[in-house]
Amino acid sequence: MKKFDVVVVGAGMLGIAHAWAAAKRGLSVAVIERSRQAHGATIRNFGQVIVTGQAPGMMLSHAQQARELWLELASKAGFHVRANGALVLARDAGEADVLDEFAQTRLRQEGYRAELLSGRDVARLYDGQLAHHCAALRGQDDLQIYSREALPAITRYLAESLGVQFITGTLARAVEQGQVATTAGDFAGAHVFVCPGHDYLTLLPEQFAPLNLEVTRLQMLRAAFETRPMALDRPLLTGLSCVHYGAFSDLPSALALRDQIQARTPMLLENGIHLLISPTPYGELIIGDSHRYGQDAFPFNDEAVDNAMLDLASQALGARLRVLERWQGVYGTHGPAPFSVMPVDAATTVAVMHSGVGMTVGLAIGEHTVAGALGR
Repeated sequence: MKKFDVVVVGAGMLGIAHAWAAAKRGLSVAVIERSRQAHGATIRNFGQVIVTGQAPGMMLSHAQQARELWLELASKAGFHVRANGALVLARDAGEADVLDEFAQTRLRQEGYRAELLSGRDVARLYDGQLAHHCAALRGQDDLQIYSREALPAITRYLAESLGVQFITGTLARAVEQGQVATTAGDFAGAHVFVCPGHDYLTLLPEQFAPLNLEVTRLQMLRAAFETRPMALDRPLLTGLSCVHYGAFSDLPSALALRDQIQARTPMLLENGIHLLISPTPYGELIIGDSHRYGQDAFPFNDEAVDNAMLDLASQALGARLRVLERWQGVYGTHGPAPFSVMPVDAATTVAVMHSGVGMTVGLAIGEHTVAGALGR
């Protein structure tokens, strides 16, 4: 029996968050991961920490805290992070109405750090390449990380600097009262944090079954400029995202915008498409995304969805794009809240996301969950 102060099951975003929170407190930590390196939602995403998009209250507070934790972790682990915010572009008057309503209400009331840009302001950006947009919201707190490089860097930092032991290629078969049975033997911890991503069957299925959880499958692209390259230095969103993110989605203007989209381009809503563009450190673009829900992630991509996203991105950037890579993202969804933290017994806690904002709030969830479970 290998003994640690804390055992974490899962080396994705939430698992790493809990491991770091525990290791910072001087505790011995083991992380058990079924793959050689986690390759689920944590590395398949845009790397966007969209603070400005989070709903007022707990989600905004968690995102603001996670932002500071990301900057601290990046300075210690040495991975790339952009810290100059994000732009939400308004393509037409309906989208501009949403940004204006947000600026006149929640921006002032809830402590968001953002500013509304006029069409003239937008035209001054990037040599005028975004001048065909009529307004924009510039969020100041939003970050962007290149996830596929950040996760290995964080893993190395935790192992080499904080002594976290990673037991990879190992399946955790059972967890109870601080003991974890795995394919590499048994482990014991004063506390066990189970962070299984969207796997609701392998461990503690009785905890998940009553929730009737689903997963969402996303189509994602990495692309390069073919014409009019832009030195993009922050993530771009459009008003399509305003009907998706909690900071905007329940505003009257956003509800009206949803009706407009349904009337004009119902295919976008049917496939859950809301354009996001993230620049990589190498001048490429990560583009997406779409949403398809179900008990399992449907394995086959729809070329019409990829084409729709490419068309939207080309229109937003005023440039032709060439696809370099395609993949599927996947994460858990349709839970009772954006995430769940569920005590199982005195020595076991489960933490799972039910939304695609694990990068945005995950580090804060880890801090709060570890502090609550361990009393420190």
